[in-house]
Amino acid sequence: MRDRIVRGVAGTFILISLLLAIYVNINWLWFTAFVGANLLQSSLTKWCLMEDILKKFGIKN
Repeated sequence: MRDRIVRGVAGTFILISLLLAIYVNINWLWFTAFVGANLLQSSLTKWCLMEDILKKFGIKN
């Protein structure tokens, strides 16, 4: 369950930042790049801050 939430949050952040880049300011694409970099980092190191936060809230894997 935790993995699905992490992917859902990441996907939501990316879509929201793309919409903000289109309708508000192009600099919102930096947020998209930040989310992508965090996804890449977590795939290489097998550590994700969002997973740690969800663990503290008691959400099981």
